[in-house]
Amino acid sequence: MHSKPKALWLQGLTCNGNSHSFLNHPQLGILMERFELLYHPHLPCTLSLEAVVTCMHECDLLLFEGAFEPTMRRAGVALERLLEHYGACAAQIVAVGSCASFGGVFGSSGGLDAQSQAWSEKIINLSGCPIHPEWLALILSGFAEGSAFALDAQRRPKALYAHLVHHGCTRNEYFEWKVDAKGFGVNEGCLYYDQGCRGVLSHGSCNRILWGGVSSKTRSGQPCFGCTESDFPRRDLFKTRKNMSIPHEVPLGVSKRAYLTLAGIAKTFTIERLSKDLMDD
Repeated sequence: MHSKPKALWLQGLTCNGNSHSFLNHPQLGILMERFELLYHPHLPCTLSLEAVVTCMHECDLLLFEGAFEPTMRRAGVALERLLEHYGACAAQIVAVGSCASFGGVFGSSGGLDAQSQAWSEKIINLSGCPIHPEWLALILSGFAEGSAFALDAQRRPKALYAHLVHHGCTRNEYFEWKVDAKGFGVNEGCLYYDQGCRGVLSHGSCNRILWGGVSSKTRSGQPCFGCTESDFPRRDLFKTRKNMSIPHEVPLGVSKRAYLTLAGIAKTFTIERLSKDLMDD
């Protein structure tokens, strides 16, 4: 009988958002039964933090949440020392969330892969603020089964980040015909033009793997903040930057000239069905 792979969860500068998101996974218990969890700050585990910082243990899978700050200490031991030890022995390292992947709110330190060339090739970046619990579940299941993941240029799993947040958005027809949303929280209109939605600029499966199996930010009437991208966070999250009414950034893969041509044509049409409230009495 094969022993379970040993998983260890460390934290840097963090709000615990990714941990709390993962705690909402409906099959959390079943998923974690596939591992020997050495340490997690909020889940039942084998070791105490005091035991972890002795660096006398080894793990197969290292999960790191939060931004890396080398001067931070955990139970009196430098975080840098803990990463050096557990990063070296782990077969795979998962940067959980945008702070761990790219620096996030604490962006000055950069992502986890910038901290050591010795194990940077082991890293899988799961960017998001917070991550979708199903994303981490996919990686954990894959590791337990010995599966390999194809990664993009930013070391994110293509299975999760090959698509744009725009794909699967229920507002796509409004986007195509250039019908703007009249505000937040409404069912109608596209949030790209005036509300700062970055769904056409951000990689992620938020509208393909729904939160709680039910919804997403855009489906609830809130713009995508682009939290999976390396330049998150930005200023004016609820505002679309424009130059003479033209969006400063156009959808990925489309030239500005082509976009303006298509947008101009679309605006010459009036689609009566799209000008009405979906829930109109």
